[in-house]
Order: sequence, then C-alpha cells, then structure tokens
Amino acid sequence: MIEIVGVKFRPTGKVYKFLANNLDLIIGDHCIVETERGFGFGTVDVGRMCVEDTHFSRPLKNVLRKATGRDFAIVEENKAMEVDAADFCLKRVIDRGLDMQLVDVECTFDRCRLTFYFISEGRIDFRELVKDLAQKYKTRIEMRQIGVRDEAKLIGGYGVCGHPLCCTTFLKNFETVSIKMAKVQKLTLNPSKLSGVCDRLKCCLTYEYDYYRQMAKYMPRRGQMVRHLDGSGPYRVYEVNYLDGTVVVELREGTKQKLYYRDLEKVK
Repeated sequence: MIEIVGVKFRPTGKVYKFLANNLDLIIGDHCIVETERGFGFGTVDVGRMCVEDTHFSRPLKNVLRKATGRDFAIVEENKAMEVDAADFCLKRVIDRGLDMQLVDVECTFDRCRLTFYFISEGRIDFRELVKDLAQKYKTRIEMRQIGVRDEAKLIGGYGVCGHPLCCTTFLKNFETVSIKMAKVQKLTLNPSKLSGVCDRLKCCLTYEYDYYRQMAKYMPRRGQMVRHLDGSGPYRVYEVNYLDGTVVVELREGTKQKLYYRDLEKVK
C-alpha cells in the first residue's frame, strides 16, 4: 500500500496523483512536486488516501514539500516572466509575419521550460520564433497549438447565463457535444443560442442529455395516443415535459389537461 494525494496545477486542470511522502497534506495546501517536466507548484485537490501500488503502470513522483514563503515569491516572479515572454513573443510573431494567435504562456516552477499556447487554422513553421525565444530566456521552449475551446478555458469569461464559464470553474475535461443533444432536449436549433463564447456548442448541452434520453424511453411522444389507467381515453399527446414527467393531452371536448406519464399507458 502507498499513500497518495491528488494535485492540480491550474484551477480547472487535470488532477495528478503523487506520493504523499509522509507529509501532512490537506485539500487546499500548496505544494512543490517533482514532475517529468521539472519541479511544479500545485494545489492539493484530493486528500491523502492509501491505495495499492499495482493500480499504477509507472512509479509515481513525490510531493517534495509544502510551499514556503520563498516558493510563493518564485511563483510571482514566474508570473512576471510569463507576461514579459508573452509581450516579446507577440512582437516576434508580428515581425516574422506568422499567422498565429498567442493565447497564454506558462512557466514551470523551476523555469526549465516556457510553454506558449496558440491557435492557428493551419500548420505554422515557428522554428525561427523558437530560436528567438530560447536565445532571450535561456530555457527550453515549447509551442503548443490548442483549439478554441481550450482558448476559452485559458482566458475565461461569462456565459449567457451570467455565470463564469463552466470550463474555467469546474469542468476538467471537454466532452463531445452534438446537435443531437439539442434535438433530444427540444431546444430551438438556433446557432446563436446554442453556441458558447468559443463559438462551439455549449458544454451545458451535455448536462441533462442522459436524463432526457432515458425519459424518452418511458414517456409517450407528441402526437401519440394514450389512455389513462382509470380507463378513460384515448387521448392524443399534445406536449411532453421530460423534466417534471408530465404530458399535456387533448380531451375529446377540445380542452387540454396535464397528466403524469406514470398514470398513462400507450395505445398500440
């Protein structure tokens, strides 16, 4: 058995497992860990737990220590370096006429690597740009092309609901979103209403999709004939509400009535 903790490096980033190294770590603690890319500054997101080491295909890295005042000072210095690197990179991109948009810059805790995130519609030959950056900052340079959804996650913003974007607050991974999800939920197929700030289908279309899909198996469809369990009917279904499990049926005299689908049976 080994004792591990879960650590993340960004507020909504992926959680990685590390050996607790006999440290008294709780959720919210900042710590220094060793990674394949050098030393990292992260936040404990999953508290200590004991698991069998056979659960992991490769040996886990260690949490080295809880973050100290000096570590926080280094993080602030790294942030200043990221701002400077972004300004310098933007100038070199313009000077070299590269068709790319810089989104973010990330510096590892030990400054052994600078990662530049950018978006572009095609492939970019940034070899000369990397030389410029490496010559100025004397560290390893990594250029990483990302999509528009990743851009929104890095930059942040607010959705039409008035809340901060889900991808910047709690979503750790992007799920596939399709227009079929909107159809199942009976949403208006208007691109301007279904698209988020990233100009892609909103992630929240996935939140209730499974529920709607399951309810569709049990509830009648619009236009279908149903009969009440007390023997009255048949009635034609005028409207279906998956959320509260009700249907509106047309009575013989032309009026409409709301009934629970559990009180109805489908007429074959």
